[in-house]
Amino acid sequence: MKQNLEYLFSPKSIAIIGASSHPEKIGHIVLQNLQEMNFKGEIYPVNPKAKTILGLPVFSDIKSLPKKIDLAVITVPRGLAVKSVEELGEKGVKAVIVISAGFKEIGGKGYHQEQKLIEIAKKYNIALLGPNCLGLINTHANLNTTFATGIPNKGNISFFSQSGALCVAILDWALGENIGFSKFISLGNKAILDETDMIEYLGKDPKTKVILGYIENVCSGEKFIQTAKKVTRNKPILLIKSGRTAAGARAASSHTGAIAGSDKAYSTAFSKAGIIRVFDVETLFNLALAFSTQPLPQGPNLTIITNSGGPGIMAADICENSKLQMTRLSAETIQKLKQILPGYAALYNPIDIIGDADAKRYLDTIDVIVDDPNTHAILVLLSPTSAIAPQITELAKGIVKKCKNIPKPIFCVFMGKHHVKKGQKILLDNNIPCYLFPEPAIRSLETMYKHWEWTKKGEIKIEIPKRNLELAKKVINEAIVTKQREIVEFQALKILQAYNLPHPKTKLARSSDEAMHIAEEIGFPVVLKIASPSISHKTDVKGVIINLNSPKEVKNAFLEITSRAQRLRPEAHITGCLVQKMAPKGCKEVIVGFKRDDQFGPLIMFGLGGIYVEVLKDISFGLAPLTRDDAQNMIRQIKSYLLLKGFRGEPPVNFKAIEDIILIMSQLSLDLPEVFEAEFNPVLVNDKEALVADVRLIISANNNKKN
Repeated sequence: MKQNLEYLFSPKSIAIIGASSHPEKIGHIVLQNLQEMNFKGEIYPVNPKAKTILGLPVFSDIKSLPKKIDLAVITVPRGLAVKSVEELGEKGVKAVIVISAGFKEIGGKGYHQEQKLIEIAKKYNIALLGPNCLGLINTHANLNTTFATGIPNKGNISFFSQSGALCVAILDWALGENIGFSKFISLGNKAILDETDMIEYLGKDPKTKVILGYIENVCSGEKFIQTAKKVTRNKPILLIKSGRTAAGARAASSHTGAIAGSDKAYSTAFSKAGIIRVFDVETLFNLALAFSTQPLPQGPNLTIITNSGGPGIMAADICENSKLQMTRLSAETIQKLKQILPGYAALYNPIDIIGDADAKRYLDTIDVIVDDPNTHAILVLLSPTSAIAPQITELAKGIVKKCKNIPKPIFCVFMGKHHVKKGQKILLDNNIPCYLFPEPAIRSLETMYKHWEWTKKGEIKIEIPKRNLELAKKVINEAIVTKQREIVEFQALKILQAYNLPHPKTKLARSSDEAMHIAEEIGFPVVLKIASPSISHKTDVKGVIINLNSPKEVKNAFLEITSRAQRLRPEAHITGCLVQKMAPKGCKEVIVGFKRDDQFGPLIMFGLGGIYVEVLKDISFGLAPLTRDDAQNMIRQIKSYLLLKGFRGEPPVNFKAIEDIILIMSQLSLDLPEVFEAEFNPVLVNDKEALVADVRLIISANNNKKN
């Protein structure tokens, strides 16, 4: 099917199944759009009643078409659409666009009809786009198979969308903004071709520099990540993912039959693949314009040229709150600026060339800054003073001329409306980003810099920790056989042992006398914890007593814990108590866990631990498999990182020990697919070690059903 994508995007012959003489019908509009786009290949309208449509001879059915057809566009109702794809397959057609609706998105019979469509496409190896889609546009092949109005200009931006209506709106908006496209693709229900196929194709397309997309779900998470990761090394991918909230997820499901996954998993997957996630259409096209027209900054240093102190300071503040930095200009650059600027100008970035600056002063300053070795990007900031207002078009033309030979990105901010609009238009018409305010300009530059960092980042080898996989699987299989959904701490100790996870000395006591004996063996002080396969959250039954320093205290604690648990949870089987060595003083609590996401697999979690994790939600995420860099980044991302690093004279915790536990959790999630969820909470960490003090694992419900 992938080999046939070229027939989808650059066909030499097209059949329109359901071509119509009625101007309002989709079959007529598609045919008209092809002609208006000046498509160079053969067009074959198919309609059982008409003789000619828009000056073209009409074929009565698919069987009467010429033998070699590259692409067919289907606009007939659902039932006929399925039959048409079968006939086209028999005829050897390589690619098909099914615009027809009424399939998976409406459920019931529509879902089953789409399954038939999939079977037929696979049977004949057809590259099928849709159903329930708008079609596609390839400006460089003069191809427009959509029923949208308007033809976009040629460009180097490609856009795909799961929503046809959004395609129409964005196409119309882009026409108004004079933004050009290379490819414009409506995915529809993604019966065969999906976002991953588009990313792979567009990644190799020489006419595409930037890839944009709107998605509601991802069909194959691992394939999506691996494909996107390869593409983003060379081209930026910017995606809007909807269904972020519960209401949005429900809407996504009813809209195209998509099952929305965890939003955190999507953000983490995008980050792992180098995809830039965008949350609104305006930002999407701000970034698209920036990436498609300007070189990437080769570092974080931004130099600001302004004719007004206030906006310059605002821009500097925004810069300081980003990953960018204000450039420290070289001594040579400062000397050159002194020669061309008034003595009262500010030379040390932001470079304030003063409110009486004219176009020449701006352009001369740009010439100096371009040669500054410390500058990676330039922001030209303008307020329409009486001195510059009459020369704004002259300045804009001068910047356009300079940009043709400058290897560094230049962004403009022309603040205002009335006096600057002609200059803004000149810049935008010549593919130079121009903004009304500093913030979107600097955020766009920051995103470009982050992407440049990503392109320089090489693949890092995954560390495989030593483990006894046979022992771990034995514990899991025993739980599945006994239809146990949850493996709690006293049962999961063997899992800790299997993965060589450091944990306090722990033993199960089934009686108070046994608890006293174990405590003396382990050494005081100790902790007692309720041991029951039915009680996972021990604090709910006050099932933990700490800092026990004598046999008598241990005995009393055992009786207190077990009797209280029996009273509060009479249905629960109480096995006894775990006796555990108290952790060293000064330990901090963190949590390491994972949850298996439907689309992307194990989503690893790290954060501040203990009982307040659900309240504070100071957590970070990563997708397995994790590298040590990934683990380090997860630790640094939480707000509590500074507490772990050491506060008011405290020593920093042993970060490598935490990293090791995160990497083991990542490996465990891959080794044990039957486990749906797992948690080490708390992990007690100080400057010397990290100890897993409690553990629980949840078996997937599907595994229990099988047994």
